[in-house]
Amino acid sequence: MYAVLQGLNPVRDEQRIYDEFLVAAAATGDRAALQRLVARWQPRLLRHAWRVLDDAELARDMVQESWVEILRGLGGLDDFAAFPAWACRIVSRRCYRVFNRSARQPFEAEEAGLLHEPAIPDHTTAEFASDLETVMAAVRALPPAQRAALALFHLEGMGVAEIAVALDVPPGTVKTRLMHARRKVRAKLEGAGDGQV
Repeated sequence: MYAVLQGLNPVRDEQRIYDEFLVAAAATGDRAALQRLVARWQPRLLRHAWRVLDDAELARDMVQESWVEILRGLGGLDDFAAFPAWACRIVSRRCYRVFNRSARQPFEAEEAGLLHEPAIPDHTTAEFASDLETVMAAVRALPPAQRAALALFHLEGMGVAEIAVALDVPPGTVKTRLMHARRKVRAKLEGAGDGQV
């Protein structure tokens, strides 16, 4: 209970430790660990690329290309705990290279299977499920840079410094994006609440 009050998430900590183990094992050439690492991080990197590019097909291409660079550099990674931010940074850089050159076409994120929404436990109320959908719709409406920062912070559990590395921007930019994203989501939610009885 104390960990929850302190804002610590024991499950998330266990997941990070497991990721560190997989990175360390994969860096030594353990193929099974490498396969598990790719299986665990492929969806996360796809979601991150989609948030940056807003284009499902291009996101898939950039992540595929990024894995080549990630796998080549894995052995040189000094701090295995830095893998999440480091891998996201590689994806971000690839996405930024093509961002202005690409002809983006709108798509539904749900159809592409890239939008990660928190799982709704079976015992939740319909009101909670409706509220969650309202929040996620507000997040989906954010500009890609703000959506990426907000998702990395709240859904992936990264800190400001990690997000700065992942997005290849200064920490102050991350804070600004988070501030604007939160304001926009709050404004949408307050607007949605005005129409309710």
